[in-house]
Amino acid sequence: MGFEWLKRFLPRGLYGRAAIILVLPVVTLQLVLTEAFLQRHFEDVTSQMVRSVAFEVNWILDEMRAARDAGAALERGRGIGGPLEISVALEGDGETDRLFYDVSGVTVTDKFFQEVPGLDWVDLSTSLRIVRLGVSTPHGLAVLTLDRRRVSASNPHQLLVLTVFTACLMTWIGFLFLRNQLKPVTRLARAAEAFGKGQVLDYSPSGASEVRTAGNAFIDMRSRIERQMEQRTMMLSGISHDLRTPLTRLKLGLSMLENSEAELLRRDVEDMERLVDEFLDFARGDALESAEPTDPVELARSAVAGAPPGGPRIDLVVEGSGEALSLRPMAVTRALGNLIGNAAGFGDLVLVTVTHLPDAVRLSVEDDGPGIPEASLADAPKAFVRLDNARNQDRGAGVGLGLAIAADIARSHGGALRLGRSESLGGLIAEITLPRRVVGD
Repeated sequence: MGFEWLKRFLPRGLYGRAAIILVLPVVTLQLVLTEAFLQRHFEDVTSQMVRSVAFEVNWILDEMRAARDAGAALERGRGIGGPLEISVALEGDGETDRLFYDVSGVTVTDKFFQEVPGLDWVDLSTSLRIVRLGVSTPHGLAVLTLDRRRVSASNPHQLLVLTVFTACLMTWIGFLFLRNQLKPVTRLARAAEAFGKGQVLDYSPSGASEVRTAGNAFIDMRSRIERQMEQRTMMLSGISHDLRTPLTRLKLGLSMLENSEAELLRRDVEDMERLVDEFLDFARGDALESAEPTDPVELARSAVAGAPPGGPRIDLVVEGSGEALSLRPMAVTRALGNLIGNAAGFGDLVLVTVTHLPDAVRLSVEDDGPGIPEASLADAPKAFVRLDNARNQDRGAGVGLGLAIAADIARSHGGALRLGRSESLGGLIAEITLPRRVVGD
């Protein structure tokens, strides 16, 4: 299994992963340095300072214990403590305590208990500026007060603040540099995605040399594909003209004949003409049409209105509302018209539904015909596939390119074609899902 489980928690985007690569070493380094600093500054240095002060405290306590009475003990203690900047009293109370954020207080307290015999308590809770010690003597409880700066380094947080500030500043600078390096990659990906959806965005290579090389390779590839698409369209236009001319002559010649054999030939010529038309539509794929903001509801109305007269009833339903999409209107109308014509050829009722989703628009075409077996749904959108067992050829099954054209147009817009069983009508349901996101925004 390895580290496969870790991938679920990692970001999928390039920015997120690059940020982890940038931030993780910095944070780790800060933690290591902070731990080493705390170990050295708050423990070693503090221990040495407490040990030095504890020697003075023990000297004062020894002189106080050797006095004959409380007054003499207090006088000796104050006499010695004054030059040492240690206040001495024989009254007062306290307990071992410290402020919760006093990090070095733990070391101060522990070290005083180790170095001063008979110590009752160490009070650090009054302030971060003073230390109060309570020690039992023969003349009563001696309370010694001293400056906190004598037992721990002053302003130890400055180094931490400086380290954290420097780390944040360098991380921010690194992020800006990283964003500038990743921006050309994002622009290249956006241009490639747009070209795959039939859009051509202005793109010029920039960034690191490797990204520039990839960008130049993409531009060369896009130019070659555009030239091939243009040449293919011109070639298909010529083929269309060359094929239609002899077919027209055949239709004209057969129209003058009146016998059963001529009728069969006329049907063959019509099949050939339909085959040529659908093949050209499939091969051309509206390569030269540009995407533009389009209302999918208007496209659906246009496709329904363009259905052949005398067919089954076609109802249009609109669910929700939304903004226009960046589409190639002729291509989407052709795809939707193919689905409607396919449904009208095998059913007595056709339902066209435009559903506005948060991130997409779904165009659905349902019929009450025999449908397609579940085992054949995957093969149905393939070119030149005719499901004779599922659909009756006598009702105009076509040449097997209607669904293939619709699927190709859906993919060129970044969407997909899905086939299934209609829950409301019982026949086939064909759904084209088109994403709302406009490439290049």
